[in-house]
Order: sequence, then structure tokens, then C-alpha cells
Amino acid sequence: MTPLRPAVPVFCSIVPPHLLEHLARSSNPAVAAAARRTLVADASARTVRVLPLPGSAPTPAAEGGRPHRTIHDCGRGTDLPGAKVRGEGEEATGDATVNRAYAGLGATFDLFLNAYGHDSIDGSGLPLTASVHYDENYGNAFWNGEQMVFGDGDDEIFLDFTLPVDVIGHELAHGFTQYSANLEYFSQSGALNESVSDVFGSLVKQYALGQSADRADWLIGEGLFHPNVQGTALRSMKAPGTAYDDDVLGKDPQPAHMDDYVRTGRDNGGVHINSGIPNHAFYLAATELGGNAWERAGQIWYDVMTGGTLTPEARFSEFAAATVAAARARYGDAEEIQAVVKAWSAVGVPTD
Repeated sequence: MTPLRPAVPVFCSIVPPHLLEHLARSSNPAVAAAARRTLVADASARTVRVLPLPGSAPTPAAEGGRPHRTIHDCGRGTDLPGAKVRGEGEEATGDATVNRAYAGLGATFDLFLNAYGHDSIDGSGLPLTASVHYDENYGNAFWNGEQMVFGDGDDEIFLDFTLPVDVIGHELAHGFTQYSANLEYFSQSGALNESVSDVFGSLVKQYALGQSADRADWLIGEGLFHPNVQGTALRSMKAPGTAYDDDVLGKDPQPAHMDDYVRTGRDNGGVHINSGIPNHAFYLAATELGGNAWERAGQIWYDVMTGGTLTPEARFSEFAAATVAAARARYGDAEEIQAVVKAWSAVGVPTD
């Protein structure tokens, strides 16, 4: 399969703009200032073209079957990638953030290779690059079409963005989507793009910890919030809409069912909000099947993303139908199909 590359720059962040906009209106001056600074940095990052120009040399692939990681330090500036501080196979540094980023890239590589035979996020051994200590009090992490970028947080709402390994997996999974189904980052296809990142981000965490579906917390970004925040994570796949409820942060707005689908012009049509619906469908399918979620449920989602049947503008119902077809193709008329159909039905999405 020839990897797909988007025609326009990619910017996919873990913290949605609606949450940062809410924080920017906070009565706490430090919180508001950090959120405004993050929004400005995000707006700037969205305008930077990072993909190779036509005719430029491609990035050389790493040796097959092993990661090729490079970590850079931005020194609290915004010039990317920053100074190289750790390469593949080099000893750990004295900077815990650098070491967590290195380990998280490796954990993501391991899931895709060992569970699905997918060599790096493009399937062809793409080197993995990350930059840490981005900007001052930067409250986000993002994939820009070429590399990962992590902020240190503001120590008021957000802590270091390398702390949760599923955040690292989530952002790298945007690269996986970019190179496979290339789902457009708008409306339902954009919410699917976000959901696929949450699915594989959660699977990275579960695989790294050896957790079965019934033991996993199904939280995205657990451990990212400052202890004073009334919340457990950015999102919950098990119970969308319950991840946080805080006086400063606001309340988690994610729906778990199509009856509550949010129609909005903000955040590219609510991609971070409505992703709760397909997120919950995956959780239901994975827990219904039991065992390790990266095996049968994860395999079905992986097959859909790499099968070449999705259009970039895919809607929830198209994706749902594709998961049923993928389950049938791999497992035949077995319990996997019933689990998938039942899961989508429970969130109000038809599969035929």
C-alpha cells in the first residue's frame, strides 16, 4: 500500500481548543495567560508547512523491525526540532522528560510492530522524531505531520505532557492515520481521526502495561492534570462526558451516543467532542470480546484503517460498516461480528 500524505499541513493536538478557550477566560491570571499563550502557539504551528516540497528527498527509513528514535530539546522556544539530545540506542539522559518521550515512542512502535506487523507508523520503518520543552508554560502536545511535540504544561492545570504514555501513543497514531486512511480532520471524519488516536493511544498503554480490557482504565491522559484539578483525564472511553468536572476547567462535553451528537462550527466541527461516540463503541466491543483489547477489537480497527476501503470523508456509519466487514473477513461469522454490531448499535450508529 502506498502511504498517503495530506495535501495541506497537519496539526493534531491532544488538548482541544474549546478547553483552552475556556481556560483563557479563567479568573486565575496564571491559568488564563498560559492558555492564551498555548492558543497562540497552536495557531502559529497550524500555519507552518512541514511536509517535504515536491521533488525533495524522502526521509530515509530506519532498519526494518526496529525503532529509530530521535529526541530534541526546544529549550522552551518554538523553533523545531530544537537541539538533539538523545538518539536511538543512546544512554538515558538526566532529563526525565527526554527519557519518557524516548520510551513512549518505543512503546508505540512496539504495539504496531508486535501486534499488527506494522513497521513504525507508516508501515515502512519511518524514523520517529520528538521535541520536548516546547515554549513557555505550553499546555499541549501535537503531531504536525512530521514529528511529535510536547509542552511542559503550566503546573496549574497541566503537568508534563510526556507523563501519560497514551498521550504519546495518541499523537503518533495521528501519523498512522495520515499514512493509512488519511481521514479528513473535519466533522465526523475528523472525529473518527481523533477516535482512532484515542483507540491506539489506549492500546499502547494497555500493551505496555500488559492490561486486559477488563483491567484497563480506558482514560486518555490520566496523570496529566495537576492534583488540584477535579478530573481524572482528558477523556474517558468507558464513560464519555465524565473525565473531568472542575470549576476552572469546566465539564467534559463528550457525548456517548448519537442522540447527543454536538453540531458546532468550532474545533473543525467538534472533532475532539464527538470522538466520544466511536470511542465508546470501541470500548464496548473490546470489553464484550474480553481478553487483550489490542488483539481482536484492535485488529479489526487496524484492518479498517489499512484496508483501503475508507474514504477520507468517512462518516461514523461508513466506519461502523467497515468494522463489521473487517470482522467478517478476518474471523468469519463468529462472536467478533456480533460484538462489533452490538457496540455500534449501543451508541446509535447503524452498521448497514
